Amino acid sequence: MGPVRSVSELVPASLPGSWEAVRIATRVEAMGLLGPGVRRERMADLVGDALDALVGAGIARRDVETLHAADAAGVLAALARIAEALEASPNPETEWLAVTGRLGEELVARLCLISPSSLARYSGGVRATPDAVAHRLHHLALIVADLAGSYNDRGLRRWFDRPRPQLSGVTPASLLTGDWNPDDQGPRQVAELAAVLAGPGPAN
Repeated sequence: MGPVRSVSELVPASLPGSWEAVRIATRVEAMGLLGPGVRRERMADLVGDALDALVGAGIARRDVETLHAADAAGVLAALARIAEALEASPNPETEWLAVTGRLGEELVARLCLISPSSLARYSGGVRATPDAVAHRLHHLALIVADLAGSYNDRGLRRWFDRPRPQLSGVTPASLLTGDWNPDDQGPRQVAELAAVLAGPGPAN
């Protein structure tokens, strides 16, 4: 399929689906599926390239391909399914470089509960990334995507280690410990807090 180059081609800008399309695109970028060093002048270009990248990665291909022909309601439903498929699709082959590039290897190793030497082996392809580690890394990639519009790389790193009143005064990093997985309550709370900053309205 050809690339989709405008959010307005997917859904009217007045509908929340346009925000969903942009959020999907920023998550695809944070997962490293777009490749490094590509500058996109318009958000519409990012959305179009992200949808193409999803097809190339075999994620939600059928739903992406329905976007051109669907009506507004169908687009909203397809975007919701694409977002769900993206959340359920770890891709450590690209996410190691993308996430460590934003957070640094030390913090990523700590939050993924692995040693720096293990991170080097996994990210370099010397050893396959274990499933539990891949899911933690993917969770971090999604959090980074939601925070990226509000923080630079230094701010991203600090965000994990600063106490948050929304988390009863503890740090996000403190809830990503103890053999955690993304479905645990603490990691879900961290992701929900990050998602506030990616929402269609002002962050609290």
